[in-house]
Amino acid sequence: MTETARLGLRANLPQFALLVAVNALVGGMLGQERTVLPLLADQTFGVQAYTAILTYIVAFGATKAASNFFAGTLSDRFGRKPVLIAGWLVGLPTPALLIWAPSWGWIVAANVLLGINQGLTWSTTVIMKIDLVGPQRRGLAMGFNESAGYVAVALTAFFTGYLAERYGLRPAPFLLGLSYAALGLGLSALFVRETRGHARLEGGPAHGDEMRTWQIFLTTSFKNPSLSAVSQAGMVNNLNDGLAWGLFPILFAAGGLSLPEIGLLTAALPAVWGAGQMLTGAVSDRIGRKHLITGGMIVQGLALGAVASVDDFVGWLIAVALIGAGTAMVYPTLLAAVGDVAHPSWRARSVGVYRLWRDGGFAVGALLAGVLADLYGVRAAVWVIAGITVASGVVVAVRMRETLVDR
Repeated sequence: MTETARLGLRANLPQFALLVAVNALVGGMLGQERTVLPLLADQTFGVQAYTAILTYIVAFGATKAASNFFAGTLSDRFGRKPVLIAGWLVGLPTPALLIWAPSWGWIVAANVLLGINQGLTWSTTVIMKIDLVGPQRRGLAMGFNESAGYVAVALTAFFTGYLAERYGLRPAPFLLGLSYAALGLGLSALFVRETRGHARLEGGPAHGDEMRTWQIFLTTSFKNPSLSAVSQAGMVNNLNDGLAWGLFPILFAAGGLSLPEIGLLTAALPAVWGAGQMLTGAVSDRIGRKHLITGGMIVQGLALGAVASVDDFVGWLIAVALIGAGTAMVYPTLLAAVGDVAHPSWRARSVGVYRLWRDGGFAVGALLAGVLADLYGVRAAVWVIAGITVASGVVVAVRMRETLVDR
C-alpha cells in the first residue's frame, strides 16, 4: 500500500466520499434514539426518576468511550477496515433489541451494543479520513466527517418523531436503524479500502513507534497542554450533549409541545451542528484551532442558559440552534488539533484516547444531569452544566496553544 498510496483529498476522493457516506449511516444509528427513547422510558416502561431514565445514555457513553480507545489501538495493530467491519457486526442487533425489548434493562443492553458500534465505526472513519487527506486539509476532512454523521443524526431524529406520531413509539422508528446497519456493513465490507499505508507514508521514519500505548494515554490526557485541553473540552462538550439527549425531550414535553415539535427541536441541534461543521472545519485550517474551540464552548454554555430560561417553542428553537452552532465550532476542530499534534505513527491511538475522554462525557453528563434533575429539577440541571461548559472554554483559552503550526 505504501508505495502506491497518495495523500490528499483530491487523490483519494472516491474513498473519502464513501467514508463520508458510511459515517452518515453511523450517525443515523445514533439518531434513531434521540427523539423516541426518553419518551419510551416514560410512556411505555413507566420509568419515572430522571437518573433511571438516563441509564441508557450512561451505558452508551461508557461503552463508546472504551470502544474509542480500543479502536485506535486495534487500528494500529490490525488495520482500519477490520475494526470498521467489527463495529457494524456488533451494531446489527441493536434496532431489533429496541423494537422488542420487554423491559428497560433490555434497552440499556441495546445501548451497550450501540456504544461499541459507535466507538468502533465512528473512530475508524475519523482515522481513515485523516490518513487519506494528509496534513493540509485536516480540518476540512473532519468537518465533512462530523457533518455527515450529525446531519444524519438530525434527519433521523426528525423522521423518527414523525414515525412515532403516526405509527407509535415502536417498531416503526427503529426500522430506519435496521436498514442503516445492514447498508453500513455491506458498504464497509465490499467497498472500503484499508488506509493504514497512507499514515505510514505521511509519517516517514517511524520515530513514534517506540511510544507505548500507556505513554500515549498520559501524553494525550495530561502531559501535553494542548492535547489535555482538547480532551477536557471534548468531554465537556459531550457532557452537555448527554444532558440535551436525555432531558431536553422531557423538558419540551412538560412544556406542552407535540411529538412533531419535540422531534423538530431534537433535530435542530444536531442539524445546525452537522451542517455548520462543513464551514468550521475548513475555517480552522485557515485561522487556527484555539479560538474556534474557546468561542464554541462559551457559545454552548450561554445557549444552555437560554434553554433553561425560556418556555416556548420559538425560544427553545433559537437556543438549541445556538448550541448546535457552538458545537459546530468545536467538534471538527478538536479532532483536527489532535491530528496536528500527534505523530502519524501513534495518531490513531491518540485519537482513541481523545475520544475516550470525549465520549465518556455522555456517561458523566447523563449521571450528573439525572442526579441534579432529581434533586433540583431539570432547569437547575441545565444551568449547572451551562456553567461547566463556559468554564471549559476558559480552560482552553488558558492552557491550549495554537496547534495549526505543528503541521
